[in-house]
Amino acid sequence: MAAAAESPWRGIARQAWQDLLPFPGRFAMTWRVALLCAIVAGVAMVYKVPEAAIGCYLVIFLARPSGAECVGQAIGLILLVSVVVLAMAPLIQATADYPLARIAVIALTSFAFVFLGAASQLGEIGSIIALVIGFVLTLVDQLPVGEIATRGLLYAWQMAVMPMVAMIVFNLVLGTSPHRLLREIVARRLRVAADVLEAPQTRARLEGELAGGLADGDQQAMLARLFHTAPAAAVTWLSGAATASYRLLLAVAALPADLAADARIAFAGQCRAAARAVAAGARPMVADPEPAAGPTIGAAGMVRALLAGLAAPNGGTDAVAQKPPFLAPDAFSNPDYQRYALKTTAAAISCYIIYSLIDWQGIHTAMITCYVAALGTTGETVHKLALRIAGCLVGAMLGFASILFVIPHLDSVGGLMALVFAGVLVGAWVSTGNERISYAGVQVGLAFLLTILNGFAPSLDMDSGRDRIVGILLGNVVVYVIFTGIWPKSAVVDARARLARALVALSRLAAMAPAARLAATADAAQVEMEAEKAEGQLMLLPFEPPAQRPSAAVVARLAGLVEETRALLPALLFLPAPSAELSRRLADAAARVAPSGGCGDGPAVAAGDEDGGVAAGLTTRLHRIERLAAG
Repeated sequence: MAAAAESPWRGIARQAWQDLLPFPGRFAMTWRVALLCAIVAGVAMVYKVPEAAIGCYLVIFLARPSGAECVGQAIGLILLVSVVVLAMAPLIQATADYPLARIAVIALTSFAFVFLGAASQLGEIGSIIALVIGFVLTLVDQLPVGEIATRGLLYAWQMAVMPMVAMIVFNLVLGTSPHRLLREIVARRLRVAADVLEAPQTRARLEGELAGGLADGDQQAMLARLFHTAPAAAVTWLSGAATASYRLLLAVAALPADLAADARIAFAGQCRAAARAVAAGARPMVADPEPAAGPTIGAAGMVRALLAGLAAPNGGTDAVAQKPPFLAPDAFSNPDYQRYALKTTAAAISCYIIYSLIDWQGIHTAMITCYVAALGTTGETVHKLALRIAGCLVGAMLGFASILFVIPHLDSVGGLMALVFAGVLVGAWVSTGNERISYAGVQVGLAFLLTILNGFAPSLDMDSGRDRIVGILLGNVVVYVIFTGIWPKSAVVDARARLARALVALSRLAAMAPAARLAATADAAQVEMEAEKAEGQLMLLPFEPPAQRPSAAVVARLAGLVEETRALLPALLFLPAPSAELSRRLADAAARVAPSGGCGDGPAVAAGDEDGGVAAGLTTRLHRIERLAAG
């Protein structure tokens, strides 16, 4: 983070390059996405399914490593689209002759669904629903009412359902099962623990694994149970082992620096043996009850207990995944949700009015851009706009090159499918990366497909690709103007809110009894995840307009607070007793750093303040957190 603060763009470029490097499973996911898109394009050409490019886009956008998750999403989207299509016909009839009423309906439905997506677990699906409703209503201007209400809606249903049916069949045959992914998660964590035990300088890998939290493992366990992809006993063991392996990483992070070398080597050997067994589909054997790693209390004792627990039928823990509430606790009290929905809706309607007034319907992608590019903070939004522009230009370049040099030589659907596979392979490689770059890959694929697929045959017309690219650029400009000019929300605000939540979670842990604290894996994971997301928000600050960025001193202070918060967690987990004083002071620090607390307004806490009730080893770090939170 320090390097990024000194030279942010150099740090961003270096991180982007690292995000493009291969990792286990990336190529397998990439070729599956490309092959499925080729199949969808071929089916669309043969059976005259409209908008094949949009169908392939849905595949790229919804593709996940878990085959069961893909199947679940596909089923959900089929049901959702069917309901929307049935509901749209009377709505179109009612507003067909009243343009202002139609705009009002678009605005109301857009605000409602975008707000719901931002303030609930619905997430980006809310924006997709708003996009579908708004875009279909805008087509009334181009087609007769009867046609748009019948044939047009039927085509829209076919366009969305066909690729989802293909995704279901494809993943039932070639998809990766969730219990296999769960095994890979457990084995990977055990290998990371072994690496850090043998070479403490690789601790950054451990921090990266902890930052992932428990959500992925919990989701795969839920999918394995829902789709019965493995025996119930196996899923129960894997679910417990996933939680236990996460606790193991926390315990390894808390091991004292002066732990004997033979103890570290013994623990590392046990971790590697367990990882091999898990990867082979077996349950690890019971660890030697008297290994060379002598200590039986504290972090070392926890490592021993967790390694031994992996042999138990429950994987070492009976922890049950927590289900978050559907609505955010501050859904109706935090104005940021309403402001975000209003800004997104204003941008979309502005684009609709612009391309309607100039009668250039080919740039309708401007309206789509507003829904897919808008995010909560200015930094996130501009970052996504940059990804969309870069991906769009790369994809269009691939598409135009294909029109000039490849498509004139194609004479079969098979040749077109091969071209789609090759082009999407590039975008899918990027889209299967992490969220910092994945959206650029989606845009590479979309722009490429929009350029070469137009109608029911390979397209040699460059006008369509040109219009859609102009629309994307227009949408980016409108979103940028609105999100930076109306209620701008800096990424630093979200970073402070996340740091406050991490400190509150630390406060809860400090007040717990030792046994309860060690079992509170969800709270520990929240600290790691919120700190990671806060750091990510700070790295997005260079994308914001200079006038809206905080000072370098504020950024450096918050970056330091991220590091101190992460460093405090391992030591706090193994406190021998609850500490009301530590809990209170962490809660006070959270109140100071929260956006409503005015970070920097509170008094700094001097090193001589009362430390009663705080373990000696935590005093120095606690003072740093208090000083950084207070400014």
